[in-house]
Amino acid sequence: MASFRLTRLIVYDLITEFLRKPFHENVTETLEDGSTETYIEIKGVGLRYWIGELLSCHWCTGIWAAAILYVGYELYPAVAMPVTTILAIAGIASLIQHVFIKD
Repeated sequence: MASFRLTRLIVYDLITEFLRKPFHENVTETLEDGSTETYIEIKGVGLRYWIGELLSCHWCTGIWAAAILYVGYELYPAVAMPVTTILAIAGIASLIQHVFIKD
């Protein structure tokens, strides 16, 4: 659950948009029916493009998030466990909200 929440925090949440901004360009298009669609274009080449791809893919970021949490647990368990617990609780809350509150 902690990896799930950390991944969503990095890839989707507004609060971490500053991390994605150097690598993503938000593009808004007006469709023929008058509605708008917003998507991202990845900036740059090489390492910058690779990081942009990573930050736009929840599957890719999920692997790195899990690895970071694991390494943190192995190297600094006193710090990593509270962070992991908080992220896991937030992940469970996110799932509960998604299941029970339909927008």
